[in-house]
Amino acid sequence: MDSSSCVDLFLRWLSCSNRPLVNLTDFSVPCVCLDLLLVHVITSPTLLLLLLSDFSSSELSQSVSGAEMSPVSPVTVLLRLTGFVLLISLALGSESSVAFPVTCATRGADLRQDGLVLLCPPDCSQAKVFGSGTYAAISSVCGAAVHRGVVGPSGGAARVDKLPGRHNYMGSYAHGIQSQALARWSSSFIVSKAVHDPLELSSGTGTGTTPLPAKKQVKKSSVKKALTGGNKDCQMDIAVVTDSSNNIGQRRFNLQKNFIAKLAAMLRVGPTGPHVGLVQASDAPRTEFLLTNYTQPKELMFAIKELAFLGGDTNTGKAIMHTAETFFTQDNGGRRGHPRVMVVLIDGWPSDDLEQAAMLARESGINVFMVSVAKPAPEELGMVQDKDFMKKAVCRDNGFFTYLISSWFSTTKHVKPLTQRLCSLDGLLCSKTCYNSVNIGFLIDGSSSVGEGNFRLVLEFLAGIARSFDISDVGSRIGAVQFTYDQRLEFSLSEHSDKEAAVSALRRIHYMSGGTATGQAILYTTQNLFRRTGPGRNFLIVVTDGQSYDDVRSPALAAQKQGITIFSVGVAWAPLDDLRAMASEPKESHTFFSREFTSLSELVPLLVRGICRDFTENN
Repeated sequence: MDSSSCVDLFLRWLSCSNRPLVNLTDFSVPCVCLDLLLVHVITSPTLLLLLLSDFSSSELSQSVSGAEMSPVSPVTVLLRLTGFVLLISLALGSESSVAFPVTCATRGADLRQDGLVLLCPPDCSQAKVFGSGTYAAISSVCGAAVHRGVVGPSGGAARVDKLPGRHNYMGSYAHGIQSQALARWSSSFIVSKAVHDPLELSSGTGTGTTPLPAKKQVKKSSVKKALTGGNKDCQMDIAVVTDSSNNIGQRRFNLQKNFIAKLAAMLRVGPTGPHVGLVQASDAPRTEFLLTNYTQPKELMFAIKELAFLGGDTNTGKAIMHTAETFFTQDNGGRRGHPRVMVVLIDGWPSDDLEQAAMLARESGINVFMVSVAKPAPEELGMVQDKDFMKKAVCRDNGFFTYLISSWFSTTKHVKPLTQRLCSLDGLLCSKTCYNSVNIGFLIDGSSSVGEGNFRLVLEFLAGIARSFDISDVGSRIGAVQFTYDQRLEFSLSEHSDKEAAVSALRRIHYMSGGTATGQAILYTTQNLFRRTGPGRNFLIVVTDGQSYDDVRSPALAAQKQGITIFSVGVAWAPLDDLRAMASEPKESHTFFSREFTSLSELVPLLVRGICRDFTENN
């Protein structure tokens, strides 16, 4: 129901005689309608005068007959009347320090003004909320305030600031409310405590309810304003993992937020610069905002300021695993071809193991930096499960990815040197992985013994391998050659620059049918498909179901001398001698065989693992 409809209903009620206020329900006016009237009065002061004159002569009644909605109590009437008075004072240009009363059904989209302080009623845990930290405007403002921890179940005051719309509102469970995910909405808002403390980047505990305007807040902040476009010399995707455990405590947590804010300012975030997202480590990891949620400095600073302390254990390993698995995907704002960086801050030592999570991060091309503040004292070392956790967590144990700070009170001098490391492209050794750095050629047997149906199974098998890699114009590439007695270049390594196009091209290959000359096919592929690169970058997967009519050993050796690693895959009647002759050393780990075409799919993870093993050993 929109505000104009509510006004029409209200005016119909005013036209009746003998109308106690609670008889509004006879016109089926829901509570949300009264909230819309409250907002509408900002631009219609006359409506307030009618209401005030009517209240002075109306008798409040508790009896409602045949009403579908709950009766409006006298307390509710007074509450909303107070809201009308405050809102009209705002419309006339006065500054009010009192919170405006609303209900659980009031949405962010219903608010005409920015920066309002609202008074939420109790019991808003059933309200609809979309997003986490940043909420879609169709969310209940009070439900969002409870979810954020700004107000409790008994209600209270909260400030609401409007933001532009965005993509990827994330759902999460917090403070008794399960918020829902939403792909996109046209406008957003954030909620914060109604405190009078614009100079601190940490959450305050003051009792005032009058917020200063947003412009003053940014102007007086100790963090310098970043350039809108961002630092083009530092186009990284950076995930910050904070320590929000009981080990750090509320006071040091606030100092940590100040440090992160200064670091973000020094990085100069922006659409064409670095993007920053944040995950909190506690009992369970909590994603606070994604890489593309805040690409303007003002918004990012506000989001950092509003981080809430969680408490619990220091499960940093879980947080690293969560971030590596989900944070840098394109659906969550990761940019193709941009270096991935994870900055993990820890106070003391972790409660869980970091090794497996760090291994996944490295294999995913993520450069993990560990920033240790207040490292364990000698008398505390007995409580540390793994004294080498720093070495095991980072991208490389070479000193570059490990950063030690003695105290949270001395972090300011470390902001610039840490920023320089994060933006040092040449130092980010984990950016290149087997998944985003290899060239894979498929040499496909199209002889008559294969048959059309089995040929399609071979193509699906190869598509499974291709899907395991990050195929792009700056990442991995695939190409294909089909052979019988003749050879046919199906598509080159540079022809398809994204995964879907490459996989689709594989599936569209037409079956040739003919004899089997595998040796000549290897020679043709070496000369026409691959370009010279560093060691361990070019891989050839040969799939055949029978014996070759020509020699395979010499062409295979020639290919290997040019830096091409060969995996041979035999099916059905393919002789093991030919397969071993073609395969690179060691033969046992580069030779595969399946009796049935239908079982080829089982070899996909083994081949992918083999490619990554060879790549890692050579790079």
